[in-house]
Amino acid sequence: MRKKLIQQSFIYFLMLSVIVTLGMYVQPINKNKAESVIAAAVVPAEAAPIASPKEIIFSQTMPPYPPEPTIENKQSDVSILSVDPPAKKESPVIEEPLPAYRVTAYYLNVRTEPNARSRIMTVVELGTTFEIVTVLDNGWLELKDGGFIHGGYAKLIEREAQDREMADQKKEKGAVSIESNTYEASQQTEEEEMASEPGKPTSIVESDSGLTVAHIEKIFAGTALSGHGLEEAILEIEDEYGINAFFTIAVMKLESGNGKSKIAKLKNNLFGLNAIDGDQYNKAFSFKTKGDSVRRFGKLLAKHYVGKGLETIEQVAKKYCPANSKWSGLVKNIMKSDYRKL
Repeated sequence: MRKKLIQQSFIYFLMLSVIVTLGMYVQPINKNKAESVIAAAVVPAEAAPIASPKEIIFSQTMPPYPPEPTIENKQSDVSILSVDPPAKKESPVIEEPLPAYRVTAYYLNVRTEPNARSRIMTVVELGTTFEIVTVLDNGWLELKDGGFIHGGYAKLIEREAQDREMADQKKEKGAVSIESNTYEASQQTEEEEMASEPGKPTSIVESDSGLTVAHIEKIFAGTALSGHGLEEAILEIEDEYGINAFFTIAVMKLESGNGKSKIAKLKNNLFGLNAIDGDQYNKAFSFKTKGDSVRRFGKLLAKHYVGKGLETIEQVAKKYCPANSKWSGLVKNIMKSDYRKL
Protein backbone atom coordinates (compact mmCIF):
# COMPACT_ATOMS: atom_id res chain seq x y z
CA MET A 1 0.00 0.00 0.00
CA ARG A 2 2.71 2.37 0.95
CA LYS A 3 4.58 1.62 -2.23
CA LYS A 4 1.49 2.36 -4.30
CA LEU A 5 0.99 5.69 -2.49
CA ILE A 6 4.55 6.71 -3.21
CA GLN A 7 4.06 5.97 -6.92
CA GLN A 8 0.88 8.08 -7.09
CA SER A 9 2.59 10.97 -5.31
CA PHE A 10 5.45 10.84 -7.76
CA ILE A 11 3.02 10.93 -10.66
CA TYR A 12 1.19 13.94 -9.15
CA PHE A 13 4.48 15.70 -8.55
CA LEU A 14 5.56 15.02 -12.12
CA MET A 15 2.28 16.33 -13.53
CA LEU A 16 2.54 19.40 -11.32
CA SER A 17 6.05 20.06 -12.61
CA VAL A 18 4.85 19.74 -16.15
CA ILE A 19 1.97 22.13 -15.48
CA VAL A 20 4.27 24.64 -13.80
CA THR A 21 6.77 24.36 -16.63
CA LEU A 22 4.06 24.87 -19.22
CA GLY A 23 2.65 27.83 -17.31
CA MET A 24 5.99 29.64 -17.55
CA TYR A 25 5.81 29.69 -21.35
CA VAL A 26 2.19 30.68 -21.60
CA GLN A 27 1.98 34.15 -23.25
CA PRO A 28 -1.03 36.43 -23.38
CA ILE A 29 -2.80 36.47 -26.69
CA ASN A 30 -4.60 39.37 -28.28
CA LYS A 31 -8.22 39.43 -29.19
CA ASN A 32 -7.62 38.33 -32.77
CA LYS A 33 -5.51 35.38 -31.68
CA ALA A 34 -8.12 34.44 -29.09
CA GLU A 35 -10.79 34.44 -31.72
CA SER A 36 -8.64 32.25 -33.95
CA VAL A 37 -8.02 29.88 -31.01
CA ILE A 38 -11.72 29.69 -30.29
CA ALA A 39 -12.45 29.09 -33.99
CA ALA A 40 -9.85 26.36 -34.02
CA ALA A 41 -11.40 24.86 -30.91
CA VAL A 42 -14.72 24.28 -32.61
CA VAL A 43 -13.11 22.35 -35.45
CA PRO A 44 -14.11 18.73 -35.33
CA ALA A 45 -11.63 16.46 -33.67
CA GLU A 46 -11.11 14.38 -36.75
CA ALA A 47 -10.15 17.51 -38.79
CA ALA A 48 -7.52 18.78 -36.32
CA PRO A 49 -4.67 16.36 -35.63
CA ILE A 50 -3.62 16.08 -31.98
CA ALA A 51 -0.08 17.21 -31.38
CA SER A 52 2.14 14.94 -29.45
CA PRO A 53 3.46 16.08 -26.02
CA LYS A 54 6.89 16.23 -27.57
CA GLU A 55 5.72 18.66 -30.26
CA ILE A 56 3.93 20.76 -27.65
CA ILE A 57 7.01 21.03 -25.50
CA PHE A 58 9.19 21.95 -28.55
CA SER A 59 6.82 24.65 -29.71
CA GLN A 60 6.59 26.18 -26.26
CA THR A 61 10.32 26.07 -25.54
CA MET A 62 11.49 27.57 -28.88
CA PRO A 63 11.45 31.33 -29.10
CA PRO A 64 9.25 32.83 -31.81
CA TYR A 65 10.85 33.42 -35.18
CA PRO A 66 11.79 37.03 -35.75
CA PRO A 67 9.71 38.78 -38.38
CA GLU A 68 11.13 38.73 -41.82
CA PRO A 69 12.67 42.06 -42.75
CA THR A 70 10.63 44.07 -45.19
CA ILE A 71 12.37 45.84 -48.05
CA GLU A 72 10.93 49.24 -48.71
CA ASN A 73 10.53 50.19 -52.33
CA LYS A 74 12.72 53.24 -52.24
CA GLN A 75 14.15 54.88 -55.28
CA SER A 76 17.86 54.35 -55.43
CA ASP A 77 20.04 57.39 -55.26
CA VAL A 78 22.37 55.81 -57.77
CA SER A 79 21.58 56.95 -61.28
CA ILE A 80 21.97 54.38 -64.01
CA LEU A 81 23.94 55.68 -66.95
CA SER A 82 22.46 54.75 -70.28
CA VAL A 83 25.07 54.08 -72.90
CA ASP A 84 23.99 54.98 -76.41
CA PRO A 85 24.95 52.56 -79.12
CA PRO A 86 27.82 53.77 -81.27
CA ALA A 87 26.64 56.04 -84.07
CA LYS A 88 26.82 54.64 -87.52
CA LYS A 89 29.33 56.30 -89.75
CA GLU A 90 27.59 58.05 -92.57
CA SER A 91 29.11 57.54 -95.92
CA PRO A 92 30.34 60.82 -97.42
CA VAL A 93 27.97 62.43 -99.91
CA ILE A 94 29.64 62.84 -103.26
CA GLU A 95 28.30 65.90 -105.02
CA GLU A 96 27.78 65.65 -108.72
CA PRO A 97 29.74 68.26 -110.68
CA LEU A 98 27.68 71.06 -112.14
CA PRO A 99 26.85 70.96 -115.84
CA ALA A 100 29.05 73.12 -118.02
CA TYR A 101 28.14 75.17 -121.08
CA ARG A 102 30.42 76.51 -123.81
CA VAL A 103 29.74 79.92 -125.35
CA THR A 104 28.90 79.62 -129.05
CA ALA A 105 28.62 83.34 -129.87
CA TYR A 106 31.62 85.41 -130.86
CA TYR A 107 30.84 87.76 -127.98
CA LEU A 108 28.40 87.16 -125.16
CA ASN A 109 27.26 89.43 -122.34
CA VAL A 110 27.24 88.25 -118.77
CA ARG A 111 24.44 90.21 -117.09
CA THR A 112 23.40 90.89 -113.51
CA GLU A 113 19.83 89.66 -114.09
CA PRO A 114 18.30 87.07 -116.45
CA ASN A 115 17.07 89.58 -119.01
CA ALA A 116 18.55 91.66 -121.82
CA ARG A 117 17.78 94.96 -120.05
CA SER A 118 19.95 94.35 -117.01
CA ARG A 119 23.45 95.67 -116.52
CA ILE A 120 26.34 93.93 -118.28
CA MET A 121 28.96 92.59 -115.89
CA THR A 122 31.47 91.52 -118.51
CA VAL A 123 31.71 90.31 -122.10
CA VAL A 124 33.15 86.88 -122.89
CA GLU A 125 34.35 85.41 -126.15
CA LEU A 126 33.58 82.32 -128.18
CA GLY A 127 34.54 79.07 -126.45
CA THR A 128 34.41 80.33 -122.86
CA THR A 129 33.15 77.63 -120.51
CA PHE A 130 30.89 78.22 -117.51
CA GLU A 131 29.53 75.96 -114.78
CA ILE A 132 25.78 76.40 -114.56
CA VAL A 133 23.75 76.38 -111.34
CA THR A 134 20.24 76.69 -112.79
CA VAL A 135 18.57 76.68 -116.18
CA LEU A 136 15.73 79.20 -115.93
CA ASP A 137 12.36 78.88 -117.62
CA ASN A 138 13.04 81.90 -119.85
CA GLY A 139 16.13 80.23 -121.32
CA TRP A 140 18.73 82.07 -119.26
CA LEU A 141 21.52 80.26 -117.41
CA GLU A 142 22.61 81.16 -113.89
CA LEU A 143 26.39 80.96 -113.51
CA LYS A 144 28.12 79.37 -110.54
CA ASP A 145 30.39 82.40 -110.10
CA GLY A 146 27.52 84.88 -110.41
CA GLY A 147 25.70 86.45 -113.32
CA PHE A 148 23.54 85.16 -116.16
CA ILE A 149 23.96 84.35 -119.83
CA HIS A 150 21.35 83.47 -122.41
CA GLY A 151 21.12 79.76 -123.15
CA GLY A 152 20.66 80.44 -126.85
CA TYR A 153 24.36 81.33 -127.09
CA ALA A 154 25.79 78.44 -125.10
CA LYS A 155 25.86 74.68 -125.57
CA LEU A 156 25.97 71.89 -122.98
CA ILE A 157 29.24 69.96 -123.23
CA GLU A 158 30.04 66.35 -122.31
CA ARG A 159 31.50 65.54 -118.89
CA GLU A 160 34.98 64.48 -120.03
CA ALA A 161 35.32 67.45 -122.33
CA GLN A 162 34.05 69.69 -119.54
CA ASP A 163 36.77 68.56 -117.13
CA ARG A 164 39.48 69.22 -119.70
CA GLU A 165 38.16 72.60 -120.71
CA MET A 166 37.60 73.81 -117.15
CA ALA A 167 41.16 72.80 -116.23
CA ASP A 168 42.63 74.55 -119.28
CA GLN A 169 40.56 77.63 -118.66
CA LYS A 170 41.83 77.96 -115.07
CA LYS A 171 45.42 77.82 -116.32
CA GLU A 172 44.96 80.66 -118.73
CA LYS A 173 46.13 83.98 -117.44
CA GLY A 174 43.32 85.77 -119.15
CA ALA A 175 40.57 83.68 -117.58
CA VAL A 176 37.34 85.56 -117.33
CA SER A 177 36.63 86.89 -113.86
CA ILE A 178 33.09 87.79 -112.97
CA GLU A 179 32.21 90.37 -110.36
CA SER A 180 30.29 88.84 -107.50
CA ASN A 181 28.56 92.00 -106.40
CA THR A 182 25.37 93.05 -108.13
CA TYR A 183 23.42 96.24 -108.02
CA GLU A 184 19.74 96.83 -107.59
CA ALA A 185 18.03 97.99 -110.78
CA SER A 186 16.92 101.15 -109.03
CA GLN A 187 20.56 102.05 -108.32
CA GLN A 188 21.76 101.62 -111.86
CA THR A 189 22.70 104.83 -113.58
CA GLU A 190 23.30 105.60 -117.20
CA GLU A 191 27.02 105.93 -116.47
CA GLU A 192 27.14 102.40 -115.07
CA GLU A 193 25.37 100.98 -118.11
CA MET A 194 27.60 102.86 -120.51
CA ALA A 195 30.69 101.58 -118.70
CA SER A 196 30.07 98.13 -120.21
CA GLU A 197 31.61 97.92 -123.63
CA PRO A 198 29.54 96.22 -126.32
CA GLY A 199 31.03 93.57 -128.55
CA LYS A 200 32.44 94.60 -131.90
CA PRO A 201 29.91 93.89 -134.69
CA THR A 202 30.53 90.98 -137.04
CA SER A 203 28.79 89.46 -140.05
CA ILE A 204 27.10 86.83 -137.86
CA VAL A 205 23.41 87.69 -137.55
CA GLU A 206 22.72 85.44 -134.57
CA SER A 207 25.05 86.81 -131.91
CA ASP A 208 25.04 88.89 -128.75
CA SER A 209 25.70 92.58 -129.31
CA GLY A 210 26.43 93.58 -125.73
CA LEU A 211 24.21 96.64 -126.15
CA THR A 212 22.10 98.09 -123.37
CA VAL A 213 19.14 100.47 -123.41
CA ALA A 214 21.51 103.36 -122.76
CA HIS A 215 23.71 102.35 -125.71
CA ILE A 216 20.77 102.22 -128.13
CA GLU A 217 19.43 105.54 -126.88
CA LYS A 218 22.80 107.07 -127.72
CA ILE A 219 22.75 105.46 -131.20
CA PHE A 220 19.24 106.84 -131.85
CA ALA A 221 20.01 110.30 -130.54
CA GLY A 222 19.18 113.00 -133.11
CA THR A 223 17.13 110.66 -135.35
CA ALA A 224 13.40 110.14 -135.88
CA LEU A 225 13.81 106.73 -134.24
CA SER A 226 14.38 108.26 -130.82
CA GLY A 227 11.60 108.44 -128.25
CA HIS A 228 9.49 105.48 -129.43
CA GLY A 229 10.61 102.88 -126.87
CA LEU A 230 12.36 100.83 -129.55
CA GLU A 231 15.30 100.05 -127.30
CA GLU A 232 13.50 97.40 -125.29
CA ALA A 233 11.91 95.81 -128.38
CA ILE A 234 15.34 95.49 -130.03
CA LEU A 235 16.81 93.83 -126.96
CA GLU A 236 13.76 91.57 -126.69
CA ILE A 237 14.30 90.01 -130.10
CA GLU A 238 18.00 89.60 -129.37
CA ASP A 239 17.04 87.85 -126.16
CA GLU A 240 14.33 85.68 -127.71
CA TYR A 241 15.61 85.00 -131.21
CA GLY A 242 19.30 85.85 -130.99
CA ILE A 243 19.16 88.57 -133.66
CA ASN A 244 22.13 90.88 -133.06
CA ALA A 245 20.94 94.34 -131.97
CA PHE A 246 23.54 96.12 -134.12
CA PHE A 247 22.17 94.30 -137.16
CA THR A 248 18.54 95.09 -136.27
CA ILE A 249 19.31 98.78 -135.84
CA ALA A 250 21.28 98.96 -139.08
CA VAL A 251 18.50 97.35 -141.14
CA MET A 252 15.97 99.62 -139.45
CA LYS A 253 17.97 102.75 -140.30
CA LEU A 254 18.59 101.67 -143.88
CA GLU A 255 15.01 100.62 -144.71
CA SER A 256 13.25 103.52 -142.93
CA GLY A 257 15.66 106.34 -143.75
CA ASN A 258 16.41 106.79 -140.01
CA GLY A 259 12.67 106.66 -139.32
CA LYS A 260 11.67 109.36 -141.81
CA SER A 261 10.14 107.26 -144.61
CA LYS A 262 6.40 107.45 -145.31
CA ILE A 263 5.91 103.78 -144.50
CA ALA A 264 7.75 104.24 -141.19
CA LYS A 265 5.73 107.29 -140.17
CA LEU A 266 2.25 106.25 -141.29
CA LYS A 267 2.39 102.47 -141.01
CA ASN A 268 5.00 102.08 -138.27
CA ASN A 269 6.83 99.74 -140.62
CA LEU A 270 10.54 100.31 -139.96
CA PHE A 271 11.88 97.45 -142.12
CA GLY A 272 9.99 97.73 -145.40
CA LEU A 273 8.25 94.45 -144.66
CA ASN A 274 6.26 93.34 -147.69
CA ALA A 275 6.98 96.63 -149.46
CA ILE A 276 7.04 95.07 -152.92
CA ASP A 277 8.33 97.12 -155.86
CA GLY A 278 5.60 98.79 -157.89
CA ASP A 279 3.19 99.39 -155.00
CA GLN A 280 5.38 99.53 -151.96
CA TYR A 281 3.25 101.71 -149.71
CA ASN A 282 -0.09 99.90 -150.22
CA LYS A 283 1.39 96.42 -149.94
CA ALA A 284 3.64 97.18 -146.98
CA PHE A 285 2.47 95.80 -143.65
CA SER A 286 0.96 98.15 -141.09
CA PHE A 287 1.65 97.89 -137.35
CA LYS A 288 -0.01 99.37 -134.31
CA THR A 289 3.33 100.54 -132.92
CA LYS A 290 6.87 100.76 -134.21
CA GLY A 291 7.88 98.26 -131.52
CA ASP A 292 5.51 95.73 -133.07
CA SER A 293 7.33 95.98 -136.38
CA VAL A 294 10.62 95.24 -134.56
CA ARG A 295 9.13 92.10 -133.02
CA ARG A 296 7.77 90.95 -136.39
CA PHE A 297 11.21 91.49 -137.95
CA GLY A 298 12.87 89.35 -135.27
CA LYS A 299 10.40 86.52 -135.72
CA LEU A 300 10.75 86.68 -139.52
CA LEU A 301 14.56 86.56 -139.41
CA ALA A 302 14.61 83.70 -136.91
CA LYS A 303 12.16 81.51 -138.82
CA HIS A 304 12.83 82.18 -142.51
CA TYR A 305 16.49 83.22 -142.54
CA VAL A 306 18.62 82.07 -139.62
CA GLY A 307 16.32 79.08 -139.17
CA LYS A 308 16.97 78.15 -142.82
CA GLY A 309 20.76 78.32 -142.47
CA LEU A 310 21.24 81.94 -143.57
CA GLU A 311 23.55 83.00 -140.75
CA THR A 312 25.61 85.87 -142.19
CA ILE A 313 24.61 89.33 -143.39
CA GLU A 314 25.70 88.46 -146.92
CA GLN A 315 23.49 85.36 -146.98
CA VAL A 316 20.50 87.26 -145.58
CA ALA A 317 20.96 90.07 -148.12
CA LYS A 318 20.45 87.75 -151.11
CA LYS A 319 16.97 86.85 -149.92
CA TYR A 320 15.93 89.96 -148.01
CA CYS A 321 16.89 92.49 -150.69
CA PRO A 322 18.04 90.69 -153.84
CA ALA A 323 17.56 93.82 -156.00
CA ASN A 324 20.29 95.74 -154.16
CA SER A 325 23.71 94.06 -154.36
CA LYS A 326 25.17 96.68 -152.02
CA TRP A 327 22.64 96.02 -149.27
CA SER A 328 24.94 93.90 -147.08
CA GLY A 329 27.77 96.45 -147.37
CA LEU A 330 25.49 99.32 -146.42
CA VAL A 331 24.19 97.42 -143.37
CA LYS A 332 27.69 96.61 -142.15
CA ASN A 333 28.83 100.20 -142.60
CA ILE A 334 25.95 101.42 -140.42
CA MET A 335 26.85 98.83 -137.78
CA LYS A 336 30.45 100.01 -137.71
CA SER A 337 29.37 103.66 -137.50
CA ASP A 338 27.04 102.97 -134.58
CA TYR A 339 29.78 101.03 -132.80
CA ARG A 340 32.15 103.99 -133.08
CA LYS A 341 29.55 106.25 -131.43
CA LEU A 342 29.86 104.23 -128.27
